[in-house]
Amino acid sequence: MNDQTERIAHYEALFHTLSLALRQVYDAVEALEKLRPLADELEAYYTGDAWKRDFADDEAGLLPPSLRRGVLSEDGVSDLLDGIRAFCPDPGC
Repeated sequence: MNDQTERIAHYEALFHTLSLALRQVYDAVEALEKLRPLADELEAYYTGDAWKRDFADDEAGLLPPSLRRGVLSEDGVSDLLDGIRAFCPDPGC
């Protein structure tokens, strides 16, 4: 092969790799948009009285030790919702 065909082949490979990566990003954002109602529901819980009661009961040791409670992590939920808003800023996007 000569320099020209090697160069074209090299940049064609870059083009193909980047095209696939971008398609994956688009697909992921589309999937996230479809899940936005779930994020809205989680945000309503997180900003409501039920979450505050659940958090207080967890702090008081009233919840079963085996219960998964990531949703009671203030930073965890906030960071998750912020991340979703970064890609899907409007409700119903």
